[in-house]
Amino acid sequence: MRVWQQPISVAELTRTSLDTAVSHLGIEFLAVGDDFIRARVPVDARTRQPFGLLHGGVSVVLAETLGSVAANYACAPGHKAVGLDINANHLRGVTSGWVTGTTRAVHIGRTTQVWQIDMVNDAGEPTCVSRITMAVLAPR
Repeated sequence: MRVWQQPISVAELTRTSLDTAVSHLGIEFLAVGDDFIRARVPVDARTRQPFGLLHGGVSVVLAETLGSVAANYACAPGHKAVGLDINANHLRGVTSGWVTGTTRAVHIGRTTQVWQIDMVNDAGEPTCVSRITMAVLAPR
């Protein structure tokens, strides 16, 4: 079932992310399906912590990016979604390559949305799981 209430594409997500933290960290949108969005972040000098691993905060930035854009495109026109809470469980360290995240809705309600974000390394092994809760704001 298609969850998007507004036109959405990889090109549109990329365009709206120019000159933001998303583009600064090298996050790339890869796919938009009927009920998911997929993006990836490089593990490089911009995104590693001092011990050579992908910074946990960067995993959270990828998760928040995916969950936030998904929630906003799943809102009725004129409505917007803003973050209330995010959590992340870091499962496996990554030292190189890419981490790819996929978000899918757990709940799309009238006033709140919950999105699950699953992240994997290049071998397809889980690296992080995250869940974000969004508040849906009606037009003023």
